[in-house]
Amino acid sequence: MYAILQAIVDFFNHPFFIVLGGMTSLLVLPALLYTTYLVGKGVIPVLIRLGMGLSQRKIAVFAEGDEFDDLKSMLLDSGILRESNIVKINKNSIKKAEHMTIFLVHWMSFKSEIDRILEMKSDPAALFVYAPQSEGRIDDDAIAKINRESNTTIMNFRGRLLNDILISMITTRYKTK
Repeated sequence: MYAILQAIVDFFNHPFFIVLGGMTSLLVLPALLYTTYLVGKGVIPVLIRLGMGLSQRKIAVFAEGDEFDDLKSMLLDSGILRESNIVKINKNSIKKAEHMTIFLVHWMSFKSEIDRILEMKSDPAALFVYAPQSEGRIDDDAIAKINRESNTTIMNFRGRLLNDILISMITTRYKTK
């Protein structure tokens, strides 16, 4: 058995394999360094943004009564958001959301206030309008107003809502105090 292993070692100690191993090492080392650079430049900032978004960003939820409780429950049940990050906005306290970067609006509760919300929303802030089909259609004028703003989404499914909020935490900028 020892003789067989020694024969294999001797075979690979041939100068051809030594040169081939050295050349391969010279190619692999720069590729490893470049890959590390790309991961550091591309993946790490995304993970930092997501971490900051999940831990510190406040979500302004424009909803009344049971609708707020349902939306809050959905956000908390996902396990990705903390209760302290969800802020209830009433019709008489809309200005409270002025410096927040994620707005979640229940359409039926706040359709009469959509102009005030759009005026207050900053350009990089994300606006999600949740309008279930069972509550009726959004009129064309309101859709046109919402569409003119950047980072806005209208949806009628809760699953899509949660997905879009998570993606916006990665893609929109978080302002530190």
